[in-house]
Amino acid sequence: MADNAAETERAAQVIEGVVKDAGLEWENPAPGNYVVKLPGTRKLSTTVSLIAGRHTLSLNAFVIRHPDENEAGVHRWLLERNLKLFGVSYAVDPLGDIYVTGRLPLSAVTAEELDRLLGQVLEAADGSFNTLLELGFASAIRKEYDWRVARGESTCNLDAFTHLLQRPSPGNDPG
Repeated sequence: MADNAAETERAAQVIEGVVKDAGLEWENPAPGNYVVKLPGTRKLSTTVSLIAGRHTLSLNAFVIRHPDENEAGVHRWLLERNLKLFGVSYAVDPLGDIYVTGRLPLSAVTAEELDRLLGQVLEAADGSFNTLLELGFASAIRKEYDWRVARGESTCNLDAFTHLLQRPSPGNDPG
């Protein structure tokens, strides 16, 4: 049991070293429990929970809420994408919200491995964010765009989705 406590403490020291060296925002709400904020480009930030337990380091990061539409298409995309990820995978909670999760034996926790895992979390959450929004929220994006235009508000943060907003002109209706 003492060995497990020492291994947990060593993993905690690695976590603190990595997040400090990377200049990340983080907090330590309980022994062995860390909440780290990863800055993004598509998604403003991704919050990762890291828990150094008795035998493993587990991580959990929220990606998006339950898709409004095309749930089967979103889940298929996630499963296909899981094949390309290293050390982490997408998961769905009982509410249908999407997370990135991972688990690593405490003995394998090194600065290099933790950096690699955090990079994978960021790629899975931030790198795929727009794709997941397109797949699961296209109608909501269109409604939001129309609402903003009608009110004269900025649509600049919807620029990545302009291809979803293209509508056939009345003379070119393919139907």
